[in-house]
Amino acid sequence: MKYCPLCDSQQLDDFHQDKFRRYVRCRQCDLVSVPDEYLLSTEQEKAIYDQHQNDATDLGYRRFLSRAWQPLLAYIDGSMQGLDFGCGPGPTISEMAKEQGINMSNYDLYYFNEPQLLTRRYDFITMTEVIEHVADAKQLIAQLDSVMASGSVIAIMTKRAKDEAAFAGWHYKNDLTHIRFYSDNTFKWLAEKRGWRLEFADKDVVLMFKPS
Repeated sequence: MKYCPLCDSQQLDDFHQDKFRRYVRCRQCDLVSVPDEYLLSTEQEKAIYDQHQNDATDLGYRRFLSRAWQPLLAYIDGSMQGLDFGCGPGPTISEMAKEQGINMSNYDLYYFNEPQLLTRRYDFITMTEVIEHVADAKQLIAQLDSVMASGSVIAIMTKRAKDEAAFAGWHYKNDLTHIRFYSDNTFKWLAEKRGWRLEFADKDVVLMFKPS
């Protein structure tokens, strides 16, 4: 890996190695990445996702998603149009929204791949346990920015990387579909770069606000 997949910096340091993969950390944006030679194929990746049993009627799963949904509710209402980006095979946040009179569309590369949804603008976006799976982090952020209306907000749920000692024992890195790990500093860098306002809403949830 010669360049950081988020900021294109060449200032990458070896960060950690386990029995499965090597990890590098960017000095500029603090993103921890798995080098490309360890990335799964799309077929391998989808086979893992197909094993997920997420269901909109599962109360435990709803409680989990509420960690992102509840902070977001303070900023949205029924007049707004939302997008659940990376909704997976069992869209749930959109169902939770519907119950409160809020409309959301569902998009997922593997399960709800409707490209026309990414040609529109949305007042709010949810992206729960998605960002850590996407190899081209820079392109992903640009794509999200393109569908965010002025004054919109995005709720991102992902567990955040800390120092190397914590990373070494971190279960989150053991999922082979997790390939990009964002820290507090990564989100701060991203917010400054994009001119977004950042709010740390939970230990693994950030809200980012695009200016009007």
